[in-house]
Amino acid sequence: MFSISETSIDATKLKENFSNSHAGAFVSFEGWVRDHNEGKEVLTLEYEAYDQLCNNEAQAIFAEVREKFGVIEVCCVHRTGALKIGELAVWVGVSSAHRGDAFAACRYLIDEIKSRLPIWKKETYLNGTCLLYTSRCV
Repeated sequence: MFSISETSIDATKLKENFSNSHAGAFVSFEGWVRDHNEGKEVLTLEYEAYDQLCNNEAQAIFAEVREKFGVIEVCCVHRTGALKIGELAVWVGVSSAHRGDAFAACRYLIDEIKSRLPIWKKETYLNGTCLLYTSRCV
């Protein structure tokens, strides 16, 4: 399952979807909004996404993850809109029969989500400047 959310991500609730007796491992990743980037103090962060293209590409990435790592369950939720420092921006969860596959699949999934999905990040800094990340998705 992949989704874009305009509201807070509930990691505990998402993890509840990963109960399968064939799974021996569960790995998750949480990406939080931090208060700094490249030596600048971040005040605010905003994400925008092209929902339909995100969903289509995410399904392709999920298929790759299933094929490469044999995962049982896979999920990713990404926030859009204005986020505060400390808020959860992205959550990824993967279950598999073995921990090695779960770790590798989770890493692969977040790396591919960051590089292939049309999600743009705008940071506003304490000094009043802004930076819009468009050349590489989040």
